[in-house]
Amino acid sequence: MSTHRRITVSDSGGVSIVRFVDKKIVDSGSIEQLGEELNSLVTVEKRNMILLNFDGVEFMSSAALNKLISLNTKVKAAAGRLKLCGLRAEIKEVFTITRLDRVFDLRKSEADAVEAFKL
Repeated sequence: MSTHRRITVSDSGGVSIVRFVDKKIVDSGSIEQLGEELNSLVTVEKRNMILLNFDGVEFMSSAALNKLISLNTKVKAAAGRLKLCGLRAEIKEVFTITRLDRVFDLRKSEADAVEAFKL
């Protein structure tokens, strides 16, 4: 099991639930490390059912969005699924403006998202 500094990972019924340590994901060094940790979930730990829970994240830069797009590509290549939940209205609006709400499966709550993996 890898050691993570920017995320915490728990499991629920085969779904890897990822929570973010940082409230503001803006620093380029932190974003780079975050990207590596997220990618290692798929490439090293062989997880392919991933839920990113944004509860507690207050702000996220556009550079962080690129890491999410990269993760989504890796998860799909591993025949998996990626869902996001707990997005604050301000962050969700960024997904809408950039039309990433059409790329990612956005859910209101963690329970809703975990349930959606079963469908």
